Amino acid sequence: MALRDYQSHLDLKYMDYKELEALAKEVREYILEVTSKNGGHVGPSLGTVELTIALLRVFDFPKDVVVWDIGHQAYPWKILTDRKEEFKTLRKYGGISGFLRRDESLYDFFGAGHSSTSISASLGFRVGKDLLKEEGYVIAVIGDGAMTAGLAFEGLNNAGHLRPDRFIVVLNDNEMSISPNVGAISNYFAKIISGKFVQETRQRVKRVLKKFGDFPLRTAKLMEEFLKGLISPGILFEELGFNYIGVIDGHNLKLLEETLKNAKSIRGPVLIHVKTQKGKGYKPAERDPVKWHGTPPYKLESGAFIKKSQTPTWTSVFSKAIVELAEKDERIVAITPAMREGSGLVEFSKRFPNRFFDVGIAEQHALVFAGGLACQGLKPVVAYYSTFLQRAYDQVIHDIALQNLPVVLAIDRAGLVGEDGPTHHGIFDLSYLRCVPNLTLASPKDEQELRDLLYTALNSNRFFAIRYPRGSAIGVKTGGFKKIKIGSWEVIREGEGVAILAVGYLVYEALKVAKKYNLGLINARFIKPMDRELLKELSKRYEAFITVEDNTVVGGFGSGVLEELSDMGISKRLIRLGIKDYFVPHGPQKELRREVGIDEEGIERVVREILKTYGRVS
Repeated sequence: MALRDYQSHLDLKYMDYKELEALAKEVREYILEVTSKNGGHVGPSLGTVELTIALLRVFDFPKDVVVWDIGHQAYPWKILTDRKEEFKTLRKYGGISGFLRRDESLYDFFGAGHSSTSISASLGFRVGKDLLKEEGYVIAVIGDGAMTAGLAFEGLNNAGHLRPDRFIVVLNDNEMSISPNVGAISNYFAKIISGKFVQETRQRVKRVLKKFGDFPLRTAKLMEEFLKGLISPGILFEELGFNYIGVIDGHNLKLLEETLKNAKSIRGPVLIHVKTQKGKGYKPAERDPVKWHGTPPYKLESGAFIKKSQTPTWTSVFSKAIVELAEKDERIVAITPAMREGSGLVEFSKRFPNRFFDVGIAEQHALVFAGGLACQGLKPVVAYYSTFLQRAYDQVIHDIALQNLPVVLAIDRAGLVGEDGPTHHGIFDLSYLRCVPNLTLASPKDEQELRDLLYTALNSNRFFAIRYPRGSAIGVKTGGFKKIKIGSWEVIREGEGVAILAVGYLVYEALKVAKKYNLGLINARFIKPMDRELLKELSKRYEAFITVEDNTVVGGFGSGVLEELSDMGISKRLIRLGIKDYFVPHGPQKELRREVGIDEEGIERVVREILKTYGRVS
């Protein structure tokens, strides 16, 4: 059956292996066709086609449940469940999400965009089914990178304690970071130990040995672990209470099916270790799986990425600046929770390998680790995506701010990130950081100010956070570094009647409107502390304020300005422009900024409304 004739996952149950192999090839081609136009997580999904087919053939969805960790791997799942036609709209504004969403499909059982949640969520499904006496199996599919997060092991630990039946964890090892132990012997071993005869014999031997006390049973267990350890890396999972099966060739469909079927009959939780090739079936992605983890649109024939702008990205500006500063100061160290490429730390890691630390998907550890470095007199810069920093919020407060440690947070992807959507938008950081004592919070209007703020932060001996957006920067020339007075705002232009107080890159959007209507414009580069004295002076000169930020208006910069005015006993009309109290969908940044009203058009619309009340425009 060709993909064009495919109707639902039930079709898979009636196809032979030759047909299934042909279908797998078509699914890969379809993923490449769509992502070459829309961008997306190419490599991970190309590696899970056979695994997806095997799961859909062996289990009965939606009675059974599968939770895919993050969703990076789940493009084949979308295509082969109920979104074959809609897949063309992947990551487009108004189209289907690049991640899993419960409101998108009956088959997306648990939504995610941050890693390492699948085991805990699946265990919740399993226990919930048991309490409600519902039938069905529960499967978690987790990538090996996600196993670097403590949350994954918290889930494993709890599952090992509860030891539920009909609970299967599939560990998709796609980067050889756990074990390269794949081959005929390993596959044969996995097939044997998952079989009914071995499992039943194992249980009989346990029952017999129990009659003679704990010592013979423990001795037999140690011997079993020793023998399995010779050809299997699964002792850790066995000790956590799982029945370990692996390592399985994740592209051998028949073996995958047989193993999954056998796992259904094993008592207690099961972990199946599957080895797949990231980028399977597309040579550019196979050669460079890191680069092809998530991509912009690309030329299908060559794999060359399609660049939309020649202007440097904010990330690249940060990358260059931290390297320049580290050349002059040996105390500067850089830390990232598994985002070396995304956070612009590749060059730093090459130039200063002893001062670079990728701690894996461990956002909490990254910050506490930085705290220890700071106590030793070093200058740690921890590079996060805004959305991932949320996971380390307790560490922000308890381990760094409370102790007033001089750690610098370089917060990338602040604001609306675009096609990755609501799980990745960084629209809460101004709100959740502004309330933290001992924290300085700033946002640069352009490239040079980013350089200057980083320089200021590293020489401030403060807990200092700098947030900047995804994508192309403004395009201003850069050079050198200078200190900026902490808490100072910058008057960009004087005007009449209304002053716009803008944060970050939105200064330039607001400038177009301010010039057109002769308004005042302030670069409110420090969100905390605010320039209280300048704000007081501005309140004497202007009748009204408009605040503009790419953050939720709930507790954001605009709210902070209102608080400051209130504390000074100043009553002033103020309109807050930002993101309202909802989760913004996915789509190009330009369209999303227009939707929430923080682009030039949205700012002008509000300006005209307020000027109408003063009779200055018709």
